[in-house]
Amino acid sequence: MRHNRRMPFEDDFFSGFGDMDEIFERMMEDMKHLRGSGFGEGMKPGKGPFVYGVSMRVGQDGKPQISEFGNVEHGRVKEEREPLVDVLNGERELTVIVELPGVAKEHLKLNTTENALKIEVTDPQRRFAKRVALPAKVVEESAKAKLKNGILEVVLKKKSPERNAKTISVE
Repeated sequence: MRHNRRMPFEDDFFSGFGDMDEIFERMMEDMKHLRGSGFGEGMKPGKGPFVYGVSMRVGQDGKPQISEFGNVEHGRVKEEREPLVDVLNGERELTVIVELPGVAKEHLKLNTTENALKIEVTDPQRRFAKRVALPAKVVEESAKAKLKNGILEVVLKKKSPERNAKTISVE
């Protein structure tokens, strides 16, 4: 469903988001599919909550970046929920911020490679899982993580191009 009412800031604010109507139409179709598929019927107590959301931001290249989060995917409820994640790309380090409400650090498993951060929560009451592709290569051993009030912050140092440089001998 498309609204014909125009907002005064629409052209300026949403100009870089080109496909917003398509995205919202897809979301509405997914929700209709959920309603018509018996979504939630016969679910066992304690299986919820059912979460689906979209995060939108403008990337460093000036283009919109849209990512989904939650535990609903194509009308199906997944065991674990995908948390809301934000990646801040600093000059020398990356900071990954993750919302993990109610999670204790004992139930948190983090693994990193030079290209990605994998987050898993093993608490049977609060299951979260997410693989975050990193926008730059990082030094795996540099990772430092803090969890406070349901917010996980992981700081990773970026690899410098000079670090992997090889000396070339001239004949």
